Amino acid sequence: MRIPSLLAALLLSGSAAAAPAAAAGDLDALMTLLAQRQHGHVQFVEQQFLSVLDHPLESSGEMRYDAPDRLEKRTLAPRAETLILDGGILTVDRGKSHRVVDLHAYPQAQPFIESVRATLAGDRGALEKLFALEFDGSLARWTLTLVPKDAKVKRSVAQVRIDGAQDQLLKVEIRQSDGDRSLMTLRPAATP
Repeated sequence: MRIPSLLAALLLSGSAAAAPAAAAGDLDALMTLLAQRQHGHVQFVEQQFLSVLDHPLESSGEMRYDAPDRLEKRTLAPRAETLILDGGILTVDRGKSHRVVDLHAYPQAQPFIESVRATLAGDRGALEKLFALEFDGSLARWTLTLVPKDAKVKRSVAQVRIDGAQDQLLKVEIRQSDGDRSLMTLRPAATP
């Protein structure tokens, strides 16, 4: 089962030793801010860059998040597909196909899922169980780089990079160890 799917500099007080403490403080502040968010609704464009293809595969749709662990990804183009993560259960609807998967049976999928779910939930503990974290930027504009700790996972996923601003995720990039990658760009959903 394959589940693919900042740029501001720190203002330092002149001391190089202050950088890790400032970054750690900003990461704590970011996790607190994200944990306060109970719902989210965004539109996405996802590009998959595969070495066997000349051009990226592109899909688009919308995502919804309900704290602490419900995530819905509804792909509208080029083909309709709905993925719903509710707790540890993934439901996939694609055309006439309906599949329900207990993700506990697929531990290799956990890092993909947790990288987004735990970030949205502001669950630093869950992130640190699976990844080495690197935080750059400030709350205004930030990048969180997640490198898998598990050697088996590292064979398929080199890193997950999440760019955001305040409590908004703007981009999620998953770089695979073989050089393939996916890039999901997010923006607030239009209100009806």
